[in-house]
Amino acid sequence: MTVRTLDQFLATTQEKDVSTDAFELENPHLLEVRLDGMVWAKSGAMVARKGAVKFTREGILEQGLGTLLKKMASGEGLKLMKAEGQGRVYLADAGKQITLLRLAGESIFVNGNDVLAFESGVQSKITMMRKVAGMLSGGLFNIRLSGHGIVAITSHYEPLTLPVNARTGPIFTDPNATVAWAGTLTPELVTDISLGTLLGRGSGESLQMRFAGEGWVVVQPYEEVTFQAKG
Repeated sequence: MTVRTLDQFLATTQEKDVSTDAFELENPHLLEVRLDGMVWAKSGAMVARKGAVKFTREGILEQGLGTLLKKMASGEGLKLMKAEGQGRVYLADAGKQITLLRLAGESIFVNGNDVLAFESGVQSKITMMRKVAGMLSGGLFNIRLSGHGIVAITSHYEPLTLPVNARTGPIFTDPNATVAWAGTLTPELVTDISLGTLLGRGSGESLQMRFAGEGWVVVQPYEEVTFQAKG
């Protein structure tokens, strides 16, 4: 690695202002939020701040009783906090890569563990896949994001987007590697139970998400062990 002078280090790592948007990536793993009002962020994601900023944990009924019940059923759920005021907030999540998406009335689904932040013009709703409770411990929940504004999602390494349409046919993904998908899709959880699986010699891919219709699905080259099959 090249040795840099102190001045070179400071010049190459100092914050940059190259965008007028509220959300700007300082590097692929660090998000700067220019706060003038309120944004939602993953609880605990702040690494630095400046200005008059107040952080408040999401109220227990702030997203409605239905969301509370889904969080209780999932056993986890995305913990959000409000960042309010005027200033700058710097967010990160375990060094994961950050992708910024601008919603203009569309809706997307994101794995609950991969939502980093979103603007106040974006609405969120927790959804759970059917028939999951009896198959997985910890639940399999995702967040529907819709409306207008910028959304920051995370992934381990560079994500890959796969088209889903009649030509490609159904796409099957590992739940632990699935990051996001189009709001037009409703995935199913499917199983590939065989004698080898029951004897502990299965492929390890006995639980899969099946996507069919018109849209897209984003996967990461990493299996984040959040969902585990019940023994």
